[in-house]
Amino acid sequence: MSRILLKLSGEALAGDKHHGFDEATVIEVAKQVKQIVDKGTQVGIVIGGGNFWRGRTSETIDRTKADQIGMLATVMNCIYVSEIFRYVGMKTAVLTPFECGNMTKLFSKDRANKYFAHDMVVFFAGGTGHPYFSTDTATVLRAIEIEADGIYLAKSIDGVYDSDPKTNPAAKKYDELSIEEVVEKKLAVVDLTASIMCLENKMPMYVFGLNEENSIVNALTGKFNGTKVTV
Repeated sequence: MSRILLKLSGEALAGDKHHGFDEATVIEVAKQVKQIVDKGTQVGIVIGGGNFWRGRTSETIDRTKADQIGMLATVMNCIYVSEIFRYVGMKTAVLTPFECGNMTKLFSKDRANKYFAHDMVVFFAGGTGHPYFSTDTATVLRAIEIEADGIYLAKSIDGVYDSDPKTNPAAKKYDELSIEEVVEKKLAVVDLTASIMCLENKMPMYVFGLNEENSIVNALTGKFNGTKVTV
């Protein structure tokens, strides 16, 4: 693939600590992405904010404000991971849908394409910039806008199951299924809004476990053992 959108789970980046960052995990992710970039694939990245905050974390504050805190959590994540990527030898840029002073640049498709043309990894932080939209929706939106060949979802579990494998040891893993099946069976690969966007815009998804050894490289080099969501 010439251009992909990689979605990283905030919780997965926290490793066994389940909060904040596990630097060894992030460095390993960076080294894998560098292998992909060095082979000529352009990489855009969205990171969830669950290692710091989720929009529904608090029941005592306004949902709009809660979601804004979540957006800022994703900005922190992207700035941190971007710097680790630079540490291992890549060029990066962080784009947001709202102004963050001089810490990020304002998102536009033209700006993203300019950065891709200069072999930079582009981080899309801040979600969509609006409350009530998850980072799942932001991931699909940015993938469509930048005309990515596919979305790679690096999660804390290794694919899509018919039920939660954390609570059901007999849960069945899918090797491949269609986005229509995801919607009909409410499998929650991504949220419903994001699923419908994938369906309407024919955007395939590849779901795999981030914590498996060399999982990102394997997912892009024919050793994929997660779940492919077809369109």
